[in-house]
Parts: sequence; C-alpha cells; structure tokens
Amino acid sequence: MFDFFSARRPSTLASEAMIATSHPLSTAAGLEILSAGGNAVDAAICAVSVQCVVDPLMTGIGGDCFALYAPKGGKVKALNGSGRAPAGATIEALRGAGLSDEIPQTSPHAVTIPGAISAWCRLHADHGSMPLDRLFARAIGYAENGFPVTPRVAMDWAETAELVGRDEHAAKLFLPGGRAPSVGETRSQPLLAARLREIAAKGAAGFYEGDTAAKMAAHLQSLGGLQTEEDFHEGLDQAHWVDPISTSYGGHDVLECPPNGQGLAALLILRILSKFDLKGGLSEADRIHLHAEATKIAYHHRDALIGDPAACPGVAETLLSDAVVDTLAARIDMSRAGTPALWDEPEHKDTIYLSVVDRDGNAISFINSIFHGFGSTRLDPQTGVLFHSRGSSFRLIDGHPNAIAPGKRPMHTIIPGMLCKDGAAVMPFGVMGGQYQAAGQAAFLSGVLDLGMDLQAAMDAPRSFAFGGELQIEPAVSEAARVDLAARGHKLHVMHSPLGGSQAIRINPETGVLTGGSDTRKDGMALGF
Repeated sequence: MFDFFSARRPSTLASEAMIATSHPLSTAAGLEILSAGGNAVDAAICAVSVQCVVDPLMTGIGGDCFALYAPKGGKVKALNGSGRAPAGATIEALRGAGLSDEIPQTSPHAVTIPGAISAWCRLHADHGSMPLDRLFARAIGYAENGFPVTPRVAMDWAETAELVGRDEHAAKLFLPGGRAPSVGETRSQPLLAARLREIAAKGAAGFYEGDTAAKMAAHLQSLGGLQTEEDFHEGLDQAHWVDPISTSYGGHDVLECPPNGQGLAALLILRILSKFDLKGGLSEADRIHLHAEATKIAYHHRDALIGDPAACPGVAETLLSDAVVDTLAARIDMSRAGTPALWDEPEHKDTIYLSVVDRDGNAISFINSIFHGFGSTRLDPQTGVLFHSRGSSFRLIDGHPNAIAPGKRPMHTIIPGMLCKDGAAVMPFGVMGGQYQAAGQAAFLSGVLDLGMDLQAAMDAPRSFAFGGELQIEPAVSEAARVDLAARGHKLHVMHSPLGGSQAIRINPETGVLTGGSDTRKDGMALGF
C-alpha cells in the first residue's frame, strides 16, 4: 500500500502509451505527439527538442546523444550520436596551445563536433512517422515566445551563473541584467528557434552544412579552436547504429550502449553485485558499502580502459567475463572501505534523459547532453548554438585509450538503459548525473529487482556515490548508517544538492499496463493515457 502521508508521489499508470522526462513541458509536448498518433521516436524527438529550449544548461542541439530503441517484437539496437574530435586535434597540437594535463571545460578544444542533430535525424529517418516541423513546433514556440523557468532549472542556473558570465555572448542570452532567472520568470531563445526551423526544413544538413556550419566553425576558430567547416560537414552522418552490450541481473537482461559510453561500468557494477545476496539480510549500511566498493572497482577500470571503440576492442567481453568478475568481487571486504580508485578527470554533471513507450509497444531510452552545466559556456552569437564540453574528458596521455586524436570520440558518461526479459523490452530506464550515472543505474535496478520496489519509490530512495576518495550521501541516509559507514573507513560527504535524476517506464508483459516514474529531484513527471 502506498504511503499517502510520505509527501512523495506514486508511480504513474497507463494502459496505452507513456512518456517520462525531467521537465513538465517536455513531458507534455511528448504526450501531445503520442496522443496525435505519433510513435515513441516522434515523442522522444519532440520532447528533447523542447528540453533543449526550456532546460538550456542541461542539454542543447550543440551536444551529443545516445539511444536504445526497441521496436515491438524486434531486436534492441543502440544509436551512438557522440561527436568526433576535429581533424587537427592531436596531443601535440593541444600541448602547443598550452595545455598539458587536461582540457578545461571552457576551452574551445573541449568542443567536439556535436552529434545530437545527426542522431535525431538518423533516428527520425529510420523510425519516425511525423514530419520534423510538427515535432519541433512546441520547442520553436517556447524558443520564440518564451517559457517559464521551473524550480530545479532555476537552482541549477543560479549555480552556474558565475561561469556563464565569463562568455560575453552566453551572458547576454542567459544572464540578462547580470543574473540568473528566478522561478517563474520567462526566458526565450529566438536564434534556437531559427536553427530548429532550419533543421526541420533541411534535415541534418541544416546544421552541419551551409551558412550555419560556416558560422559555428568561424566562431570556434576565433576562440582558438581547431574546428573547420569540413569537420562539421563530416559530422553530418556521424551517428550510427551499433549492437548493445548486456549482462544478466535479477532474471533480466540489462542492455547498454557499448563504448565509448560508460554503460560498461554499469554492467560491471551489476556483475559484481550479483556475486552477493542483496535480496535480504543486509542493513542500509551494508548495501551502501557494497555499492560503493563495486563502484570504485568498476570506475577504476572505466577510467583506465574505456574510450573510442576503435581504441579499446574487446574490453566489454573481457571485463564482463566470469574470471574477471570473480576476481574483482573477491576484493571487496564488507568490514572496511577499500583503497579509493584514482579519479583524475573532470567532474561530469549535466544531462537530460527520457523514456517513451507508444501504443504499439515500441520503446525508446534516450539521453541528450551538453556535459557540464551550460556545456563549454561558449555560445555562437550568430547561430545561437551553445557548444557542449564533451572533449574535456579526453586524456592528454600518449597511448591512453581515451587520448585525444583526429576524428576520435571521447569516453562518454551519458548512458541510456533498457531492461529485457525473455527477449522482449520491459523497461527503458536511465539515470542522469554524469559520473553518477553508471552507479545510479545499478542502485536503481537493485532496488527494483532485488528489493521489489515500485519504480517511483526506487527512484526516490536515498542515494550514495563513492566519488573522489569520499562517499557522497544524501541527507536522508540514516544516522545509524552514517556511523556504521564511518567506522568502516568511509569519508562521508553529505550532499547539499541531489545526486542525479531518473526516469523509467515498465511494461507488464501480461497485461500491457505501463508503470512510469520520474525523479522528484527534478521538475519532471511521467504521463500517459
């Protein structure tokens, strides 16, 4: 029985179709498309286009995208919409530009050729049913006429204001009057509306070719970037379909996009957790400790081994093998915290994720990101495109799988997930929060599959994350668990802001009823009919 005194909300139920996003206007727009007869892909593209307008610090057309698409009765396939480094991007070139250890968030060298529009158009061409101008209509309206700023967006906007203010063009658009907007204030992005109209009319060529591409390349070059018009032209068809990677957990198959994404880290955490009994008998502290230790092990290997798929062939098969997993699981001591993994790359935070299931049973797990809050903060004043900062995750280390190189894709933190049973998709799901995503997915799935929690309850449960040599915990973690964890050697850090966000839609294979959840740490919701 749901506790109606909990100040939480129950999961959403529907019988035909459902969408779950982290913003109410995005959910409403996607639901409108589903109600008009659009399919899951149509609704996802509509919803993400709206979110690029109304949640500009989290996502945008100048970012990257990954998706897992499950046609009813068909095989799940993965779409890699991550962008590539410019042809001139070499370690030597960046060292010559004065970089030695890492690529700063605001550097023009942090901008790889954005892959999101290539991915949207590839997805639309292969599986969409409505024209792009129809799918972009709500987003264009909000961009031209304005949208009200929601509470979580306002909080995050304010936290990034100082950094955004360093770019004169971004500051003019996002900080009029020198400040971030308050809850309920209206903001607009008219140039973004123009770009969406251009893409609707010309497809991906409206972004990667012609006047828009020339202007974007010129602006990045004016900042010292290596991007050229030819690099943008090459980005036109950079999104491509690949086979997912997977592992078994709790009687289900968990599917992820393969490297260059960190989905492999999520699968490795689950494989390690599967060697322990999480269904009963463990205290709150035990569960947090076990999750922390598995996370540290998995992320250590992620940072050392994952990059562009061409640079790490066979890594998924190796890390998920029984021999490797047994060895790694045996390193966990339930009585004490192990030596933290080495964390030596930038903190990755900002992303949006959404799930859709349509009336025909097609499902999509979709994620779009500009990496840090407001990405690189570099905004082209002529096109209105805000560029992401994904290239800041590249290493400047010769021989490293994630070392920057011409045409190379960086390691990505954004990971859509898909849960399957008996060969059929039963739950598109995802967790936002950059570095936290792989750990968050494992914790969410353990709550649902090991503890039998309702989707919304599993999302709302207190979170923890072993990161940077400390154990981050949300305030709702009990005092008894904190004392226990500290005694095991964990350095606790109580977070002042929530860890991540999540969405999911579960399909009951027997009744067809859909159960959806949207994380209360964000502004969004799950809606259906």
